[in-house]
Amino acid sequence: MTSRIDTENSNNLTTAPYGSWKSLISSNLIVGDSVRLGQVRIDGSDVYWTEGRPKEEGRDALVRANADGKPSDVICAPYSARTRAHEYGGGSFLVTGKYVFFCNNEDQQIYRITEGGTPQAVTNGNGLRYADVILDARRQRLIAIREDHRNADHEAINTVVAIDMATSEEIVMQSGHDFYSSPRLSRDGATLAWLSWDHPNMPWDGTQLWQAGMMDNGTLAAPQLIAGSATESIFQPEWSAANELHFISDRSDWWNLYRYRNGQVQALHPMAADFGQAQWIFGMSTYGFDELDRIVCTYMQNGRSYLAMLDPQDGKFETIPTPYHAIASLQIGKGFAAFIGGAPTIPESVVQLDLHTGQYRALRKSTTLTVEPENLSMPEAIEFPTEDGHNAHAFFYKPCNPAFQGPAGSRPPLLVFNHGGPTAMTTATLSLPIQYWTSRGFAVIDVNYGGSSGFGRAYRQRLVGKWGIVDVDDSVNAARYLIARGDIDAEQVTIRGGSAGGYTALCALTFRRFFKAGASYYGIGDLTLLVSDTHKFESRYMDSLVGPYPDQKQLYFDRSPINFTDRLESPLILFQGLKDKAVPPNQAQTMFDAVKAKGIPVAYITFEHEQHGFRRAENIKRALDAELYFYAKVFGFVQADEIEPVQIENLAPTNK
Repeated sequence: MTSRIDTENSNNLTTAPYGSWKSLISSNLIVGDSVRLGQVRIDGSDVYWTEGRPKEEGRDALVRANADGKPSDVICAPYSARTRAHEYGGGSFLVTGKYVFFCNNEDQQIYRITEGGTPQAVTNGNGLRYADVILDARRQRLIAIREDHRNADHEAINTVVAIDMATSEEIVMQSGHDFYSSPRLSRDGATLAWLSWDHPNMPWDGTQLWQAGMMDNGTLAAPQLIAGSATESIFQPEWSAANELHFISDRSDWWNLYRYRNGQVQALHPMAADFGQAQWIFGMSTYGFDELDRIVCTYMQNGRSYLAMLDPQDGKFETIPTPYHAIASLQIGKGFAAFIGGAPTIPESVVQLDLHTGQYRALRKSTTLTVEPENLSMPEAIEFPTEDGHNAHAFFYKPCNPAFQGPAGSRPPLLVFNHGGPTAMTTATLSLPIQYWTSRGFAVIDVNYGGSSGFGRAYRQRLVGKWGIVDVDDSVNAARYLIARGDIDAEQVTIRGGSAGGYTALCALTFRRFFKAGASYYGIGDLTLLVSDTHKFESRYMDSLVGPYPDQKQLYFDRSPINFTDRLESPLILFQGLKDKAVPPNQAQTMFDAVKAKGIPVAYITFEHEQHGFRRAENIKRALDAELYFYAKVFGFVQADEIEPVQIENLAPTNK
């Protein structure tokens, strides 16, 4: 059932303080009609994808749409297609015609299912996790990345393994590097390609692309290094129908397309644009081959995605018109493409695009809530000056509610959003949580601070050694830019973010006298604790963001907000999942205790069953509403919504 929000056009606006406007975009509607769309795959004319369902306790359903476009579930509860390899997962399922294989969240094992059948376990390794599974049809086995957690005294061991589908026997094909991803078998089954990288690199810093021939006994011949280094990031190796290896590299300072032919690496279409993405999860895809062996790809320029066709034989490059501003998980079938796309008036959707006619249809939207355009705040892409003569990027959203206006002469409060990562990025895709705020009278600026992906390697590397500085500078300067334009109230500027964005928020509140309040969602307060208490994938990330530890121990202390709560003067609310392995709960608890002891208004809300990021409907709703309640109390307006009260420590009696 589709929910619809619209209003009659009227000039009879109600004047009310910003923040207090009555909105039809409620938290109930947001969580009740929403799913999280994940990996897309194609099998023949069928399109498959994962969708996280908050109403099913965050379960990742596996869904298929046949040629008629009607979705149906492939697996039923309690099965959930989610791998926790690298903690962030991705690459959780494989479709091979007769079978569907998926990694199950509960036990992290690979299961096989046929249509109408019951899932059957293919692996049986307690303490093992799998991701990026592909089929080796000739040898009737799977090839996957395996993450071994069986020795609790040492960090997990990552390898490339082959799994016999009949016996479940596993053979380690590649080992010795700290990380592996993207195993890809040539079309003739004769050669395997893969990526590897080692501490302290993250995959967007530097990876290596390898290939090796397959021996008669199923093992690999001596690997050959094709491209990549500690300072060159390789992304998504793929084989063409002619068994030529293609990949994306940022050797030109932009993630561009390359081909390996006759022992040489050849650039296919040099361009000041990013065709790759930061590989936070497994199974990411930004290009593929059509039936004529042409490359259908997506690239990003100035914060917007585009779709294009590249003929690697003659170099012809053509943009394919679409209404989508953000495109991810691109897959290519016979005559069509499928991807996750979104735009300012289009929520994230699984889209099927006919490559011959240009016609497209949404197979699944992340929300069934339909909001008429007049109810939506449209993003303004802005580029603003920041430190060291640089410019930074953001999307600005003005308050928008066709039934309300602010008091004459007043300006709206501002929420400064900071994405996680920090090497991630924000896009202009319709975000109902952002519209939740703008429809109540808040302005929002969603910042792609220095270090964000999508703007080239040099922009990504602005954060090297300067985490907690560059991101904070850009957040402050984004708000100053809007203040100078007269868009917002300088006395009601708030900063918020999750994970790394939460760290940015905590740093800004602690080390600057600018923001008047803040919200941290599973944010980092103590970098030293994070070094000793995080998971393998990110355990050396801060070598580049801050500096090597313990050599730069003092720098870690100096960049940790928890050590300088005496400087913090603004109210703060914290949200934390108690099963979070990426940012353990002791970070938020320690920050809360210190701020409470100082006498500053502070609130702390925990969720027992949540990990890194909230997946359950009731918790997503509670966090969103609690944040609004908190701002209403500290800024002194009355929210229009009925909200379960939040326990705020040190709140002045006049605000209670």
